[in-house]
Parts: sequence; structure tokens; C-alpha cells
Amino acid sequence: MGYSEYERICYLTEQREENVTLRNTRTGMTGHSMGCTYEGNTVQVKLDDGSLDSWGREDISMVTNETGRIMTRVRDDS
Repeated sequence: MGYSEYERICYLTEQREENVTLRNTRTGMTGHSMGCTYEGNTVQVKLDDGSLDSWGREDISMVTNETGRIMTRVRDDS
């Protein structure tokens, strides 16, 4: 993923308080963004099973729907 996409994920997550649906391109796992660590170029992800993980920027792709819109949901920090 390019840096501008990473910045967009971080903006949506931290400023607009939306969780972006993400896919790990190495493992195929999916989850929702919870926060970003700019120093390490990582995104903290809540996996579909409820566990937390941290993925590197180069291993992430945003999940889009059939019309190409980025899939997000209202932030759920629980």
C-alpha cells in the first residue's frame, strides 16, 4: 500500500472515528482499523474474531464494495 492510502486509513480512523475494513495481503485475514503508529508505519487492527493485531503498511489493502467505495463502520472501541 502506498503512503497516501495509509494516510487515508489513519485519517478516517483517527479523525473521522470510522473503522476501515482491511485485508492483510500476506495472510488473507480481515479486520477493522483501530489506530495508527506513524513511527512504525503500522495499523492496529481488530480482527473478525475480536482479537487485536498490528499490520505493517506494506501488508494492508482497503476492502471496497462492488461499487468501489471504501468499507467503513462507525467506530467501536469495545
